[in-house]
Amino acid sequence: MPSATMTSKGQITVPAQVRQAMRVQTGDRIEFVELGHGRFEIMPATRSIKELNGLFKGRRKKPVTIEEMDEAIARAASRSR
Repeated sequence: MPSATMTSKGQITVPAQVRQAMRVQTGDRIEFVELGHGRFEIMPATRSIKELNGLFKGRRKKPVTIEEMDEAIARAASRSR
């Protein structure tokens, strides 16, 4: 099983076997997804924003205003406290 050691700066080197399996390269981003109880899954964050085109097509008929966005953000923030 591949492993890594954390430096004093909190950095690790992802083993070559893991990088190849994840298909990540220099400069790619990696996300850490919390599964619970101190366990995390690492995932490549290499998807292009262009892949999202059309994903929500037809979900909303009218554009959302800035005020509606601010209200939604405030509601979500108040629930997360």
